[in-house]
Amino acid sequence: MSLTKDTRLTLHDGNTMPVIGLGTFASADVPKSDGTEATKFAIDLGYRHIDCAYVYGNEVEIGEAIRSKIADGTVKREEIFYTGKLWCSFFSPDLVRQGLEASLKALQLDYLDLFIMHWPFSLKPADTHNTQPIAFDNVDFCLTWEALERCKDAGLVKSIGVSNFNRRQLERLLSKPGLKYKPVCNQVEYHVYLNQSKLLEYCKSKDIVLVAYCVLGSSRDKDWVDPSSPVLLEDPVLRSVAGKYNRSPAEVAMRFILQKGVVVLAKSFNPARLKQNLGVFDFELNPEDMDTLDGLNRNLRYAKLTVMKQHPEYPFHDEY
Repeated sequence: MSLTKDTRLTLHDGNTMPVIGLGTFASADVPKSDGTEATKFAIDLGYRHIDCAYVYGNEVEIGEAIRSKIADGTVKREEIFYTGKLWCSFFSPDLVRQGLEASLKALQLDYLDLFIMHWPFSLKPADTHNTQPIAFDNVDFCLTWEALERCKDAGLVKSIGVSNFNRRQLERLLSKPGLKYKPVCNQVEYHVYLNQSKLLEYCKSKDIVLVAYCVLGSSRDKDWVDPSSPVLLEDPVLRSVAGKYNRSPAEVAMRFILQKGVVVLAKSFNPARLKQNLGVFDFELNPEDMDTLDGLNRNLRYAKLTVMKQHPEYPFHDEY
């Protein structure tokens, strides 16, 4: 399958998802306005998939960018695929729609194209400015899912999915009595050091699309990434393969994921890199180089979120 920036994967519910998206998470020291400008620039370049989340705290700015590009005629609303995420403190079924409507209000959009559970674990409802320690909750995510199904039926979201679920958690959801809609996707950390081969195989068997974040290793944010972890883009094998194609290591790292049939979220607010990232559609890795890059797998996870390790639904105790 030849890939272009306009290529979309058909989800099992009939909706379509662009294979490359703009990731909009930024650390607290990045001005919110940077997200607005980067999103506008990305849409001008041809990005149509925008990935954000309530907990990122920048939905107002990202929504402003999307709406301005609709207003100036660059895109129509239906050409944009916007992913939002239900934060864990809204998992109680009576709070799910409230969480969704908070995002819709911030974005000033009528609907989301995709709404996903950000993690499989729940947290106690709390004021977003609460500085108290994280308080675990025990809401069954199957009940949360039923509320998401109702949001889809109400026309507030086109598709629903999950993020950071392991196989066991997906199995539990898929075998839930009375399941109305399967998750269309599972958004997970995915890169050459964590190729998720078993999870990918399982999700493909269930017609669930994998969506990849941390595709270049991570932004190395000191608050959540171990500073001693290896820098993925400095890997000598990756750099060697990139040299063969006269491409950057970042382009090769992303192309590898795309050729696996996985959707890539490219996170950058840098105009030059946003443009360069679309170079992934100008070349194709041969089977030998795909195998070489597969061999870099270390099952290394950058986004471990260890603060949640004691939660019964922490997903990373399992092999996959």
